[in-house]
Amino acid sequence: MAYLTRKNSIALIFVGAALVASCSGAKDATQATSSESSATTVPSSNPAPAVLTPVTAAALARPIPVTATDGKVHLAYELFLTNTLPQPVNLRGIAPMADGAPLQSPITENLLPWVKVFGATGPTTILGPGQSALAWLDVTVPSPADIPEVMQHRISLQVTTPNPPLLPADLTEIVARTEVSKKSAITIDPPLKGENWLDGNGCCSVTPHRGAVSPLNGQLLAPERFAIDYVQLTSDGKMFNGDRTSVNSYPYYGTDVFAVAAGKIVSIVNDLPEQTPGANPTGLALEQYGGNHIVQDLGDGRFAFYAHLQTGSVPFKVGDTLTAGQSLGKLGNSGNTDAPHLHFHIMDGPDPLASNGLPFEIRSFDLTNQIVSMDNLSDVTDTGGAAQFATGVATGPRSNQMPLTLDVMKYDVAAG
Repeated sequence: MAYLTRKNSIALIFVGAALVASCSGAKDATQATSSESSATTVPSSNPAPAVLTPVTAAALARPIPVTATDGKVHLAYELFLTNTLPQPVNLRGIAPMADGAPLQSPITENLLPWVKVFGATGPTTILGPGQSALAWLDVTVPSPADIPEVMQHRISLQVTTPNPPLLPADLTEIVARTEVSKKSAITIDPPLKGENWLDGNGCCSVTPHRGAVSPLNGQLLAPERFAIDYVQLTSDGKMFNGDRTSVNSYPYYGTDVFAVAAGKIVSIVNDLPEQTPGANPTGLALEQYGGNHIVQDLGDGRFAFYAHLQTGSVPFKVGDTLTAGQSLGKLGNSGNTDAPHLHFHIMDGPDPLASNGLPFEIRSFDLTNQIVSMDNLSDVTDTGGAAQFATGVATGPRSNQMPLTLDVMKYDVAAG
């Protein structure tokens, strides 16, 4: 939950890789228990002949469609891959498919950083004997009418020691036949009010939030799959002015945070200290990563998580019911954070760690800008530089859409 790329690891799944696990994770396909949070293997009425598939694959969660600010419908999910051979294989490409046709261009030359191999000492597409990996997918379709009911995945492999005809040097597998969820993304109000709110760490590329897949309670869990880190830019495009290590240099520090929907508070932490900006905290226990926070039950198996709130700013107790648009606390810098921000996500359980992230769409807002690149974003967050905005972005009013990383928005919140 630390801001942007400087997340502290609570479980080093990918030791030495660019992305490390954060305060979250995703269910092991062999241990999933929920029919909606787990992937489903769909039987065929006319099964094809058996084919050797030495690399097995399964989706960690059944993808739930969500419409984003690019106007497309996104299916964001992960594949759990395992090499069953006693020799290394080279993963060459992944192509999501429906009805035998590719849904989009396959991931080939740009396979990294979409794939992370467990136990690897650096970025690689080589799976050693018995080694597993995760692959992050973001399948997009033009409209809800184009959402497939079932997806498959064509995986291209190169075998180190072939044994034709069963095991040729270059092998293509069709694996991970998975249903798309019938659930819809929840529609919510924004958690903040005002102009220039930046989504600095959200869906759907492999940001630290999406990459945060951790082993918890014997499962892989991913509560931050659709999480957002919100910071507010000044009128001249800066995140802070002056001393980076002072919370007072961040003009949005202490601003009100609002309930995104009606629902009862199921947990509160309100007494953790504020951190010093500009550095990763050390010595935090696992349960302290979210800092001061509220978990709110929105119903239908959905829970909202508002994290890193200001110390002592929550005026409620567990069991109180919030109304949509009601102020619930102040934006702070507590927990695993290196700059004041609001970490927000929706999850399928009340535990901010032991849950899976669910998509959400914000009812109404204005898309006002988009940061030009992740490099520029790093300049804004690390050195106090000014944001540079992309040209040709279709700005303006939006309804029932999910913000994407680098989006800048204006939010209006109805009084609770």
